[in-house]
Amino acid sequence: ELENQLTAKSKTLDDLKQSLASNGSAEQTPEAQSLRLAELCEMKDSIVNQVAQLKASMQSILEQWRAYDEIYAEVSQMTTRYLYCIDQCKPSEEEASLEALKKQVKTLQ
Repeated sequence: ELENQLTAKSKTLDDLKQSLASNGSAEQTPEAQSLRLAELCEMKDSIVNQVAQLKASMQSILEQWRAYDEIYAEVSQMTTRYLYCIDQCKPSEEEASLEALKKQVKTLQ
């Protein structure tokens, strides 16, 4: 969106350059107009560079968030598996006998 706005403003600035070149202005000298126009062009170029840097930075951040989401999902799945295994490994109170524990180990294997 910023890039689109900058493109529109660049066109407006170009139109202003052409208008000043052909018509001039009685309020300001041509030198003052040229100086002001040059300042506006520098400001526009600076903003274009800042937007480009911001876009690159945002792309990098977006990639890092995607990697984080993937890793988080994997860790969450592993945690769920481990909790399930831990729950399955807990002997119930009525199965505290050695034979019941051996059976449970065999089942888990």
